[in-house]
Amino acid sequence: MARRLLQRMATAVVEAVFPAKCLACGCFIHPPDEVFKQDSSILLCFKQCRDGEADDVVHHLMQPYLCADCIRKIAVVKLPFCLACGFLYKSKEAEDRLCGDCIRSPKNFRMARASVVYDEAFMNLVLNLKYRGKIQLARPLGGLLLVAFLQYWDAGDIDIVIPVPLFQKRFKQRGFNQACVLIQNWEDFAEELNVDLTGLHLETQALVRNRHTATQTGLGRKERMDNIKNAFRVPESHKIAGKRILLVDDVYTTGATVDECSRVLMENGAACVDVLTVARAM
Repeated sequence: MARRLLQRMATAVVEAVFPAKCLACGCFIHPPDEVFKQDSSILLCFKQCRDGEADDVVHHLMQPYLCADCIRKIAVVKLPFCLACGFLYKSKEAEDRLCGDCIRSPKNFRMARASVVYDEAFMNLVLNLKYRGKIQLARPLGGLLLVAFLQYWDAGDIDIVIPVPLFQKRFKQRGFNQACVLIQNWEDFAEELNVDLTGLHLETQALVRNRHTATQTGLGRKERMDNIKNAFRVPESHKIAGKRILLVDDVYTTGATVDECSRVLMENGAACVDVLTVARAM
């Protein structure tokens, strides 16, 4: 009791001297006590998600980092969407089917799924994580990523998890690969949930980026495809041969990057490639 009281007093002092700000809009917020020890809340929200209450998951995971207004702006990915690439249909009356683009140009991956919609509100979070050093966002965003995984896959469906790699120069500049840090807390989450993920093997070197590419931001679909073509390679094919692969990244926009990664993985013997991202552009 005394220890908890002291912790609360220390938290109050820190908040008074260094008040927390929303990591999306910058306004001051009052995060809940023991931000990094919300195990019971996280466990509850994951269970709710598996029962269909995905909006509550966003609230519980993002509450320590965002203001209430920014949390409300985050939209959870919901049916209907393309069975292959996950393209979100605007009409709620649409059927789950392949979109026109996937019919015209079948993807190299089997299916792509995401947790939330990539819009202006969520874009600020991604930018803060990748370019402004807000690495604390990796935990809640990684939680959203795991939520989507548990919704659409069983752990036994996947053999290898591969984060989309960065070129070495960009990795040194940034200091981390956002796709890697998004899954670094999965083991802790799985333990809280009593979910067995021991069959999933993380391979950070199974796929490498062999040349520098210009940022995909601001490029159209054709430009993105040209920019990323032949930018990846598999150093040791035997590591992925016959394996069911989950390719992980932060955002799916046009899908050019993950499709090129999937092409290389499939050409090197992968049994199949699925794609999982935190967010999906409309």
